[in-house]
Amino acid sequence: MKYLKNLCNLLLILSLLGMNCCKKQVPVWESEDKVKIVATTTMVADLVRQIGGDHVEVYGLMNDTVNPHDYESRPVDVNATKSADLVIYSGIHLEAQLAEMLEKMEKALAVTSTMKKESLIASEDEQSSYADPHVWGDPMLWVEAVQPVVDALSKVDASNAAAYKSAGEAYVEKLKAHHQWAQSRINEIPAEHKVLVTSHDAFMYFSRAYGIEVKAIDGLAPGDKGGPKKVAALIEFIKARDLKMIFPEHAVNQKGIQAIAKDAGVKVSDKMLFSDATGVLGEKETVNGETYDLGTYLGMQKHNVNAVVEGLK
Repeated sequence: MKYLKNLCNLLLILSLLGMNCCKKQVPVWESEDKVKIVATTTMVADLVRQIGGDHVEVYGLMNDTVNPHDYESRPVDVNATKSADLVIYSGIHLEAQLAEMLEKMEKALAVTSTMKKESLIASEDEQSSYADPHVWGDPMLWVEAVQPVVDALSKVDASNAAAYKSAGEAYVEKLKAHHQWAQSRINEIPAEHKVLVTSHDAFMYFSRAYGIEVKAIDGLAPGDKGGPKKVAALIEFIKARDLKMIFPEHAVNQKGIQAIAKDAGVKVSDKMLFSDATGVLGEKETVNGETYDLGTYLGMQKHNVNAVVEGLK
């Protein structure tokens, strides 16, 4: 399986460099007059849609079931990437094997490109030289992803620059408002209960933003499995803190979290948290009278906050 994944990504890189391995071209774009954007993750795709509006057509390489660390390319992805006006990705090596290729593409932009090093969280993984890439966990840090997208869209489509600027400013205000709402909700959790145990280490920015202690089974990538010592320590931690609930993650195998819950005598939430991808675009959820789209960044964040608050308080 690993060999096939490496081969697929090698074919993608060769094709994007102009060495066509497959002659068949798969139709991608529906519109001829819109700016054509390829986005890697669902969070990045939503960011581009929020700013680009009706002026852009967005092709997402990854859907809600794909973990960016494990993405495998398809021929249609190659065609989309080659024909796009812009390729927008998250960065900080989130896209793993695609990262090196994306960094060399002139028309590619990392939304994290202007984030200051001191605002990033250093990885605890001794084998990684990159910071923790899960920056969207902090809405006020995700604010910094807006301007690079505004600038990139304005450069390739100068006639609509004013619209991109206005949309970017409006979205920043929404992100700020969400942050205030999230802080208010999380304040409902008693201080001694502010402990979040999840499947993999994707919530450190969320932790820093809202003062919640976070523990995880696996490392930054779901494939970075916690060893027996780490698992045993986590079980003892759950027992010592007398935790009542731990949380599974969407698109992450549930066996690990279920096994730990059984051994630690703790419940597993029936609300899966979104970590490396949003939900399905158009799928709605209503909590406390508010309805939001789980396929958007703000909807994903509202779901997570509501799930954590209701599970821990």
